Amino acid sequence: MKLNLLKLIPLFKKQTILVVGDTMIDKFVWGKVSRISPEAPVPVLEVTMETEVPGGAANVASNVTALGARVFIVTVIGEDIAGKSLISMFSKRKINSNYLILDSSRPTIVKTRIIAASQQILRVDKEVKGVFGRFIELKIIANIEELIPKVNAVIISDYGKGILSSKVLKKTISLAKNYRVPITVDPKIDHFKKYKRVTLITPNEKEAIDGMSARNVKTDEDAIVLGKKILRTLCSDSVLITRGEKGMVLFQSNNKVVNIPTRAKEVYDVTGAGDTVISAMTLALAAKADFISAAEIANFAAGIVVGKLGTATINLQELKKTITDFYTVNKLPHEKTN
Repeated sequence: MKLNLLKLIPLFKKQTILVVGDTMIDKFVWGKVSRISPEAPVPVLEVTMETEVPGGAANVASNVTALGARVFIVTVIGEDIAGKSLISMFSKRKINSNYLILDSSRPTIVKTRIIAASQQILRVDKEVKGVFGRFIELKIIANIEELIPKVNAVIISDYGKGILSSKVLKKTISLAKNYRVPITVDPKIDHFKKYKRVTLITPNEKEAIDGMSARNVKTDEDAIVLGKKILRTLCSDSVLITRGEKGMVLFQSNNKVVNIPTRAKEVYDVTGAGDTVISAMTLALAAKADFISAAEIANFAAGIVVGKLGTATINLQELKKTITDFYTVNKLPHEKTN
């Protein structure tokens, strides 16, 4: 029997989650374009507003706290102005930053998106990629070892910037399994086959195809074959492939495949939608939800966040209202059975 989704949501407040991954600042420069530059054939943006929010694994952590849970984050940032700004953002969002590691050799990653009339016209990235040195790697592992016994679930948020080395991945997964806490992964293509024995991996369709070096994935049946192959290859408990307007497909180790149609009413911006999906689903799993119920909650959460511009989060009230409205409009019972 599936759990009542509305009964699960209040349990989010009782969870403590560890997020491990690459953090950054998502900066947005908003404005309007009314002319072309006389210096080059490019548009001139008249800036009206600039905003900054936590990005990458930091956005995952923001999603977790916005949904009412406590969160620890293990990551590395630069000893610079951007790093101080990110720490301030953590404080405002009640993200525990006691396990941040400072590295003077690299800048804090900043991704700047230039937006005109609600459309992104350019992105500028300031970053240094690559695996961190031995000293930093050992500090990352030590922090994870200290925190996993204190949490209800672990999220690996991999953006391929260097935090998640092979040793860090292997150790984190092993510790989570030893302490019997769910471990979920928002994957990076380059590391795809290293996420062995996790509870859940949440690639979008392109990540699933590229991560498995798949070819000729054109139909729904092809996607199902691919999902089952990922499940077998990684020996994971479940795989959730997000497919944009086609919704999601959940694969479980009992060979059950569940198609979940999208709940999005309007799509303005998919930036950070994957962060919302893994945050909501991990919280549901931490609250002892079955995989199908957890995926349904994540699907509703994604439907809300894509209706917002920029890197955004959702809160418990929005999630509860959206689920309630859906079942009311469709005259469906909240308690459902298979």
